Amino acid sequence: QVQLVESGGGLVQAGGSLRLSCAASGRTQSSYAMGWFRQAPGKEREFVSTISRSGGITYVAEPLKGRFTISRDNAKNTVYLQMNSLKPEDTAVYYCAARGGSGAAARAYEQYDYWGQGTQVTVSS
Repeated sequence: QVQLVESGGGLVQAGGSLRLSCAASGRTQSSYAMGWFRQAPGKEREFVSTISRSGGITYVAEPLKGRFTISRDNAKNTVYLQMNSLKPEDTAVYYCAARGGSGAAARAYEQYDYWGQGTQVTVSS
């Protein structure tokens, strides 16, 4: 079991940056691949980014490439999502998730076993 707590969300103007953090407790985060997803009001939860257990493989959703970067520090049991050049359409609740098994990065939310409570990101125009 692992518990995940997101932080770093907030209100930012368009063009600004935020860095989200996801801290893990319980079983060490290095045992899991990690992912970030987001859900805007009235929309489905969507994939944002994922990173393998070792950190060697990362994927970012195509529309977000060049603006969002995922990273992890296994010594700190923390995964990060750096978000730059934010747009109003990035407004959503952002969720961190952990995936056991092989530790491979994954894009589908059904492949994740544990979820955080989410952190709100609001981008004003």
